[in-house]
Amino acid sequence: MTNKYHLDFKLKWFCIAFHLLLVSAPVSAAEKVSVDAVVVQGPITGKIVDNTGLPLPGVSVLVKGTNIGTVTDIDGNYSITPNSANATLVFSFVGFKTQEVLVGGKSAIDISMSEDSTTLNEVVVVGYGTQKRSDITGSVASIPTERLKNLPATNISQAIQGSTAGVTVIQGSNVPGSTGSIKIRGNNSLTASGNPFLVVDGIPFEGGSLNDIPAADIKNIEILKDASAVAIYGTRGSNGVILITTKRGATGKPSVSYNTYYAVEEIAHMLTPMSPDAFLQKYADYKIARNINDTNPLLNQSEIDNYNAGRTTDWMDVVTKAGSLQEHNLSVSGGNENAKYMVSGNWLEQDGVVQGYQYRRSNFRANFDFKINNAIKLGGSAFYAHNNYDGGRANLLLASAMSPFSVPYNDNGSLIINPMSPELLYENPLLGLKTAREERRRNLNGSAFAEITPSFAKGLKYRLNASYSFQPGRVATYKGREANDNNGTAYIYDSERRYWIVENLLFYDRTFGKHHIDLTALYSSQENRWNDNSTTGVGFVNDELTFNNIGSAATITAASYQDKRTLLSQMGRANYAYDDRYLGSVTVRRDGSSVFGVNTSKYATFTSGAIGWNASNEKFLKDIKQIDLLKLRLSYGQSGNEAVGVYGTLSLAGTTQYPFSGAAQTGTFITDGLANPNLKWETTTTSNAAVDFGFFGNRLSGTVEYYKSETDDLLMRRSIPTVTGSTFILDNIGSVENKGIEISLNTVNIKTENFKWETSVNYSKVKNKITKLNGSGEDDIVNRWFIGKPIGAIYDYQMEGIWQTGEDPSGQDPGAVPGDIKFRDLNGDGVIDAANDRKYLGTSLPKWTGGITNRFTYKNFNLSVFVYTSQGSLKGNPDLNYGDEVGRRNIPAEVGYWTPDNQSNSRPSLGYFNTRGYGYPKDASFVRLQDVRLSYAFDKDLIGKAGIENLTIYVSGRNLYTWTNWVGWDPENNFSYRGSGDWTNNYPQVRSISLGLNLNL
Repeated sequence: MTNKYHLDFKLKWFCIAFHLLLVSAPVSAAEKVSVDAVVVQGPITGKIVDNTGLPLPGVSVLVKGTNIGTVTDIDGNYSITPNSANATLVFSFVGFKTQEVLVGGKSAIDISMSEDSTTLNEVVVVGYGTQKRSDITGSVASIPTERLKNLPATNISQAIQGSTAGVTVIQGSNVPGSTGSIKIRGNNSLTASGNPFLVVDGIPFEGGSLNDIPAADIKNIEILKDASAVAIYGTRGSNGVILITTKRGATGKPSVSYNTYYAVEEIAHMLTPMSPDAFLQKYADYKIARNINDTNPLLNQSEIDNYNAGRTTDWMDVVTKAGSLQEHNLSVSGGNENAKYMVSGNWLEQDGVVQGYQYRRSNFRANFDFKINNAIKLGGSAFYAHNNYDGGRANLLLASAMSPFSVPYNDNGSLIINPMSPELLYENPLLGLKTAREERRRNLNGSAFAEITPSFAKGLKYRLNASYSFQPGRVATYKGREANDNNGTAYIYDSERRYWIVENLLFYDRTFGKHHIDLTALYSSQENRWNDNSTTGVGFVNDELTFNNIGSAATITAASYQDKRTLLSQMGRANYAYDDRYLGSVTVRRDGSSVFGVNTSKYATFTSGAIGWNASNEKFLKDIKQIDLLKLRLSYGQSGNEAVGVYGTLSLAGTTQYPFSGAAQTGTFITDGLANPNLKWETTTTSNAAVDFGFFGNRLSGTVEYYKSETDDLLMRRSIPTVTGSTFILDNIGSVENKGIEISLNTVNIKTENFKWETSVNYSKVKNKITKLNGSGEDDIVNRWFIGKPIGAIYDYQMEGIWQTGEDPSGQDPGAVPGDIKFRDLNGDGVIDAANDRKYLGTSLPKWTGGITNRFTYKNFNLSVFVYTSQGSLKGNPDLNYGDEVGRRNIPAEVGYWTPDNQSNSRPSLGYFNTRGYGYPKDASFVRLQDVRLSYAFDKDLIGKAGIENLTIYVSGRNLYTWTNWVGWDPENNFSYRGSGDWTNNYPQVRSISLGLNLNL
């Protein structure tokens, strides 16, 4: 028998086993039907269309009260055999009103489904519950579901980027396994984390990473943005909240889904160093610029030897390669009215485009829901994630600097330590591959809930949530002789994070005529524990055991740390709606944190309120057919941020050796600022005004929002006299403001029987500024904080051009020579100095971001094109800043330099010394063709005979092209130059092309 036969045979028996397990479960009394009462019913067929007559694929057709169900095919057709002629069929589809039809012995039932007004009856997760979208008063955005499918993305931050107004995702690093930085409506703090709060399946996701949740496991993502929406999470909601709901089981036969793709990756833009001939010319020009009298063609003897022998190396080709990315997700789900399940497994494997970079991820998830009786429901989730970043890595930064007249290997195949010998500044970029390295992080998480709905109190429900997470991590490295460490150095770092949370929730939800009330109360407690330990060993007799016998080192040092943080919370929320027209919401939350000192309350209370008006439900607008939705929303409220680390209110002491009376004595000193037991919460106050609209049969719909937020009592370091024993103290002495506008627009441009063209546009503009600093009204130049200016300020000299031959710099910058950068003398004193001639030039924050998605559907084909843009940000460019290394190192071919014969007005000469530390700030705006996807869904008539419910194949491309004036690897990435940052993050933006399929049995 073939392997395929074995696979089909095992898969069928697997499904049969699950089916037998489920049907053998106890049946409730409501499900028991007397055989004598059953009237035999034959198959029913039909077609389901929308109100324009177009077929609707994917509509759920279910026999009410049973697990008998099916879905419509691409042409809207279905076939189902009910268990009785008295059965009722339930037709449901997202965005359309659910319909129920009595079978009544019919053999054919056709349905025309009417759309909800912009899915007003769609249920949206809003935190500790759900609401109809028509009842929402806060700012809640949903990530388009297509962004979570058919994309070669290693984590959901890549799927979120550019898809939602008000949410900025910056992919500062493209290292395999890295996650982007997410900001919701700007930066609210100077020192505290600006990342949003993550909630998964209604339970806070403490300490977890977006890498831990495969996109294939996610059902939907909602983002809470304004105070009314986030206040329910209190102190943790000041930076916005991301709600992730994973897929769960559904009533019906077992469903097996397999999603996979394979992608090839390449560097999206190669910053190519100079060729050998250009490098020779650069050295000749360098000698002229520096007045060096040298007849050698190159600087170092090894380079001269290779030049004479005709040996050259393309170092970028040596350290880079074609990359690949593949992901596999297998899930099984199903159940009946009493028990539902979803089990999934995921494997992701990425081999990077730079030698040695790799990422492996394995995930397992199991979600269960049980209905014990009409009053009690139980459920839970368990998942395991393992992230592996093992392996030594090549150094892209060094590869871009190496002389092309150097070679990587000796004649015996070993690596040359310093290919540009006797130059010792540049090691072989491949040495990192000789470093033994482990880096792994795991997340083992279990959560459970119990719901009690007492029959004696209609509308009342109690829910208990409990979750525990264990997150061990490990980093172990060994650098030995082959990696240019003749002693051998081993390092082991182990960490453990433990989180638990228990939440008690009480709900009351009732409708009285035209009045609807929804009440929620919360009492919760949580604890976070962190401990780590590290050991460093130096001096090994050989490199054989790497870090596996660190005790054999000649010198061993060790360190350990532990802390604990607790949080106690109470919350109450009330939602009210009258006649689906007038809406109101009030939230009060009180949080107490263990991190605060003894002189202030560890508790803070945050409140918010919101109102809404569904104007389109008023009588005077209902008869206007062109208006499908017109809704106004206003909200105002507060949220908080701890912003204080564990023990942040205390003075921490360290030890040091000092001479006293001719002997070494051990003394103590304050390590991290003077104690301040008066610290309190940072508080963010936000107001929000919005209008939601839908016109012309919802062919044109969208949202416009304006918001303003101000965060007070920002934590900052205040300078104090050194006589106190420290140079600073942490204090609440700052404020920052964000104002912005967000626009989301959806249009249905063309809609015919076989063709549909839709467009989604989002636009976000935020103005951030610091309104108070240090309590003195003075700027903080050291930290680049300026009153009235945004966070992330670029403060530098203003470049006017390059001093050219024949120009006289003596009246503006004495000592400058032709080829030097010409800086503006801001105070006109004839001298360029740091105190008077630097100014605010801009901010690294974009002025606005936007995205546009066009979706084209023709029969079974679907094409999606997504373009993302970020405009108005300014960044220092490390690829333009090489100081006096240019005589030694290679430089990018597209950068260039000034010479007397080529008098550039943008690049200095090779003789220029950047003694002022100018950062070369440049415009980092870009427009990127982010995603293109083409998919084909096979006709169910063709695949149904093989037992396949759905089969879609697709090809997609990511980061296909970037339009920008930026000179460098990528305007979005944060690259380090020599002597700063972490060279391991110098990893290029990649372009990927993938081929995948989605299969449902």
